[in-house]
Amino acid sequence: MMKIGEILVSDDIRDKEFVCNLEKCKGACCVEGDFGAPLQADEIPILNEIFPKIKKYLTPEGIREIEKQGTHVVDDDGELCTPVIEGRECVYAIYDNKGILKCGIEAAYKDGVVDWKKPISCHLYPIRVTQKKSFEALNYHKWHICSPACALGKELQVPVYKFLKDPLIRKYGEAWYQELEGAIEQNPKPKPKAKKA
Repeated sequence: MMKIGEILVSDDIRDKEFVCNLEKCKGACCVEGDFGAPLQADEIPILNEIFPKIKKYLTPEGIREIEKQGTHVVDDDGELCTPVIEGRECVYAIYDNKGILKCGIEAAYKDGVVDWKKPISCHLYPIRVTQKKSFEALNYHKWHICSPACALGKELQVPVYKFLKDPLIRKYGEAWYQELEGAIEQNPKPKPKAKKA
């Protein structure tokens, strides 16, 4: 682990390689899993405020579930998260013309309709933030549905922290990210040991 400010960062974020490959995975992270995307308490008022603006981007099923369940729900562990449709995709997910799941909030953001891109947990994935009493920990979340992203990251040689530069800056700021880069440069990924002949 590395300590950057008050944030603990797993070595996997330095060592693992990752680049989303939507052509292969079809946006499976928006549909797989037991619950929707984790949310922070300060994101709830934002979701409530932008819902009327993003409504036209969402599916009829998504809108129906939001009107029934609300813009957020609480999971079995008492954590805030996005609602899902019949135990499947996130209410904010939309299908493009290739059948790839994307975020309706992000589509509205790209069109300039809202100035909030999407929940930070979605933007940061495959990093998961664990909140402790006195600090936060950033861990790499390995999920079989992301094996195409791992393969593409390896091919392009893009480590997780570089792939997620924008969301890391969004969450922790430019100075924090520069400190992370500096720590990684001083303590780079260990080279694989040569195999014995």
